[in-house]
Amino acid sequence: MTSLIWVFYGKMMSEVEDKYKKDIKNAGGYEKFIKTLLNREVKTDYENNSKINPVLSVEIELKDILIPSIPCKSVVIKRSYDLKTDVEDLKITIDGLENELTKEVGFEVFINDFILPREIAKFFFFDAEKIVSLAEAKSKSELKNLSKAYSEVLGIKKYEDLKKNLETLLTKLRRSGASPLQQTKLFELADTETELTELIDFNIEKQANIDREITNHRINSDSLQEKLIREGNGITLEELQKMKSERDTLKQESVEIKNKLKKLMDIAPLVIAGKKLAQLNGQLIFEQNSNTKSVDKTFLINELNSFSTALLKNLESLSLDPASKSKVAEALSKTLSEKEISKEKSNSGTILLDFTQEQFRNFEAVFNNIKGAFSSQFNAVVQEEKNNRMYLSKVYQQIKQAEARKDNPLAQKLREEKIELENKITVLNLDKGKLIEAIDVLNTRLTSTRKVLSEYEKNFKLVETDQKKYEVTEKLLIKINTIIQKIKEDKKYSLQKSIMLGLKKIMHKNDFIHNIRVNVVDDVMDIDLLDKNDQIIDKDSLSKGEQQLYATALLKALVDESGIKFPVFIDSPLQKFDKYHSKNIIKEFYPAISEQVVLFPLLEKELSELEYDYLKPNVNKVFVIENNNNGSSFKPFAVDQLFTHLKQEQDVYAN
Repeated sequence: MTSLIWVFYGKMMSEVEDKYKKDIKNAGGYEKFIKTLLNREVKTDYENNSKINPVLSVEIELKDILIPSIPCKSVVIKRSYDLKTDVEDLKITIDGLENELTKEVGFEVFINDFILPREIAKFFFFDAEKIVSLAEAKSKSELKNLSKAYSEVLGIKKYEDLKKNLETLLTKLRRSGASPLQQTKLFELADTETELTELIDFNIEKQANIDREITNHRINSDSLQEKLIREGNGITLEELQKMKSERDTLKQESVEIKNKLKKLMDIAPLVIAGKKLAQLNGQLIFEQNSNTKSVDKTFLINELNSFSTALLKNLESLSLDPASKSKVAEALSKTLSEKEISKEKSNSGTILLDFTQEQFRNFEAVFNNIKGAFSSQFNAVVQEEKNNRMYLSKVYQQIKQAEARKDNPLAQKLREEKIELENKITVLNLDKGKLIEAIDVLNTRLTSTRKVLSEYEKNFKLVETDQKKYEVTEKLLIKINTIIQKIKEDKKYSLQKSIMLGLKKIMHKNDFIHNIRVNVVDDVMDIDLLDKNDQIIDKDSLSKGEQQLYATALLKALVDESGIKFPVFIDSPLQKFDKYHSKNIIKEFYPAISEQVVLFPLLEKELSELEYDYLKPNVNKVFVIENNNNGSSFKPFAVDQLFTHLKQEQDVYAN
């Protein structure tokens, strides 16, 4: 698969798959990566004998290929690499002859524009086990990358390229009207815009690297945690600290509960007194009533004396004779003497305590509390104290067990490594936070710079000819945007239908995915899987096999929509599929995905004899890669002889 992608794209193979981009980076550059592909025996001979000049080469012939304006039966592409001089050579012949068109446009451009664009090569050269990345795309950058490939497949890319060219032309026309002084300012703003864009891209890449590091550290941390659990020491440091914190909280609560209990115990002797307390209450009530009456008697005597004086004074205005006046005064005095309140006999006992009003109210509050809420309060506090004691004992026991096992040397080592990883994750998260903050600041500056640049460009005065060009270009740009939007909308429904048809053919759960919705927003295209209630199915909830089925149906739809007639190469064709889905894939998917399909299965692992029988009616040729001491080679077999050969080999090894 690597050799096929290399022969078509050479240095640009890193744009086909991220895998190659990483491999080239890890190898230390494209030249070093190429040398890793060399046959090991040839490489050893070359290293031991400097006179040997090994050349790595791959040649492929494409027949019945349709190239606009060039009638041809065969196109041969040969790419070679001289390991001694580090020089790569590419040759293309059409019907055995070199062609002026290929030379004029350039061999690399010819392959990309007339044979298979590298942006969509991943849909024709794919590892069936890895295509689940299509189903897992979630971030905006991932969706943008996929959208670029979708645009190429759906025939939109050329319109989008034209749109970008028109936008560039508009910018050039706007800037052409600037004076020399304005040009200087313009270049400064443009340089600032470029610098900010590059810084943002650099920081985004750094953030992606940090995310990968965090993910790797978390995986390792989880692995260490599993080992700690197997060692019987599954409590993490954070959990131990949490338990100790809980212990301290419970101890503080215990102190507070005991204080509440102490306050209640201060009242306990009064509760024990019982009847005596009730008698005391009665005595205090009597004394309070007596004091009230004493106050009332004094007040009443004063009032009566005042009344008597006023009455006698008013009698003088009646002009009574002295004898009559004397008789009235005597009768009034006698009446007051008979009714004198101070001589009234008391019905109660003796004053013993003589509490003030405030003392009486305090005692009354305590007495009413004892009669009412004291019992329930006391029981609640006692129960709270029991619960606290029980929880505290349980936490003490857990801490004791955790600390008793931490002396295990292996567990201690594992814990130290886990703490180290957690610290690294914390530092990386802090770095990530700083990067996000820096990116936000840079984006704000970039937006501001672009706004200033846009306003600045509006002030330039275009010459009459450029003004006309500008107006025509603007109109063209509006039309191109309309065309792109219309194509995307039209292709959207076509793509939805193709994916749904593909899923129905290969998925045995008929009602699992009820519909497909393709969303197109600006330059981002996303696909939603819907259930029968039109609710979105989370792609993460799908099993790896289901994700692969979805990605496979998506690939089939994209290949169909592209209209490109090109062989499809599939590695690991039946990984992750159960026997029901494997049968559907073999009978419904592989024969229909393209006019020519090349499979690379591992026999008896990815392709059983029964599954091969399903595939056999559509098989044209069979090759087995045979390994020996000198390298590997392709050996052709008759279609009916593949598993016969395999059984013969097994018998040889068995004997």
